[in-house]
Amino acid sequence: MPRLRSWTRPAPALRLCMLAALLALAACRREPPPAELPGAASEPAGAVRQLATHLQNNDLQAFARDALPPQEHAALARAWAEGHSRWPVTELPLDEQLGPLLAALSAPGSEQALRRSFERQMAGQDAALRNAARSLALFGVQYVRTQDDYSAEERGHYSQVIGALGTWSATAPLGDRARAEAAIDRLAAAARATGLDGDEALAAAGMEESLRRLGPFAATVKAVLADYGLDLDRSLADLRTGLVEEDGDGATVRIHYPLAGSEIDTTVSLTRRDGHWYLTDYLDHAARLLVEPPAASPAPPTLPDLPAPPAPAEPAGPAAAR
Repeated sequence: MPRLRSWTRPAPALRLCMLAALLALAACRREPPPAELPGAASEPAGAVRQLATHLQNNDLQAFARDALPPQEHAALARAWAEGHSRWPVTELPLDEQLGPLLAALSAPGSEQALRRSFERQMAGQDAALRNAARSLALFGVQYVRTQDDYSAEERGHYSQVIGALGTWSATAPLGDRARAEAAIDRLAAAARATGLDGDEALAAAGMEESLRRLGPFAATVKAVLADYGLDLDRSLADLRTGLVEEDGDGATVRIHYPLAGSEIDTTVSLTRRDGHWYLTDYLDHAARLLVEPPAASPAPPTLPDLPAPPAPAEPAGPAAAR
């Protein structure tokens, strides 16, 4: 569950075209969950499982409460209201584009506009979309492996996740009209139900209230992905943790979970603060957010331009001859 920066997140990308292009994936056979890992009963391993349970329950408020110590949590709540931060959204499969996404989905007539966009760019172009998704996954893996601002744990974890989804997308019905239209309708309705139609509404509501309203929206996103065969709740339910090492106020925990037909196996570091265990990456991210001025997020990469569908051939006969 360490943060995956917005442009490298393979799923759900929370820009509707990326969602339709990369996550309209075919159902896959899931392997049985692994046996309980050694050290599963330790406090550090339990802290990781607790966060996964909050995500499975779509309880974003509880996730935020347990992901950081109270002092950092309160400081980031103030930064949210001031528009300087969208933590903990940036630690989840919801990125810095959340405000624009909610605005696009909530707009009057968004369903028709998004359907036209899908029809124009993606409908029926399965082969081209699969090639684009495969290329994006390869690029993402290479980027993660070569960037110094990722920890070694993040590089190992994200490479596995991106690789799994890239392989999965090779057989995905990415241009399926019926699936895309159903997804658009459900996501637009869920976005409107939040009452959060953009960044200004998120700031006005504040972090706690925004997270409360976003819980049902997150549930809808997961339900849409499950319809495409990507069952994130099953991944969270089958997540196993075990203690690798505990030394004073530091610990290493192994995480194993199924994703898109692959088995993700990684480790995370935790730090004990005031008797509670927290992911070290989360503490580091919070510290940077609270001391650095907010910077503009890099624009996520777009899929390569797809060839326009060929125009229908004119019928043979006297009319065509003229």
